[in-house]
Amino acid sequence: MAAQTSAAATVSGGAIRQSRIGKRPIELPKGVSAAIKGESFEVIGPKGTLTRKIPPSVRVTIEGAKVSIMPTVGGRDGARYQGLARALFARMAKDAAIGVVKELELVGTGYRAEVKGQRITLALGFSHPVHFDLPSGVTANVPQESKGTLIVLTGNDTEKMGQLAARLRDIRPPEPYGGKGVRYKGEKVRQKAGKSGAKGK
Repeated sequence: MAAQTSAAATVSGGAIRQSRIGKRPIELPKGVSAAIKGESFEVIGPKGTLTRKIPPSVRVTIEGAKVSIMPTVGGRDGARYQGLARALFARMAKDAAIGVVKELELVGTGYRAEVKGQRITLALGFSHPVHFDLPSGVTANVPQESKGTLIVLTGNDTEKMGQLAARLRDIRPPEPYGGKGVRYKGEKVRQKAGKSGAKGK
């Protein structure tokens, strides 16, 4: 594959400094390809296509299965943007290759979830069920053995999946006295001691 390079900016701000992490080339996973589309970086893999605008003050070069990022301004800003771009693009490549899974647990008597198509219906102790529509590119599953108390979300973008899981959790966050609510799988909820009646009276 011929090398692809983003438009270079004029070097300014002193000597070029590189981020210790940012200067390392990104090795694209098997089955994942990358391209520069205008001012955006794009990766295509088994789990889909992801696109993100290239941060300022960096130059991106693609040679075969390697992506290299160089700062185009001197001083600390160039190194910072280089490190940022590498972190974002490396995560995109991983997400496009293997996808992202988020799991949420429902804790509480009668708390249940049901999935039909792109809609999750939640029973969380309210007087009415809560309907939550999933965005395109995200699927949900409620394993039968969980008896409706585990939601498994699958997508291909770590950032969007994190935001989606947080929105679901916010419908009924774990409360501090009994722990009832929606929590991330494995999340430790700090619980307060219950109030006790006055003693010695």
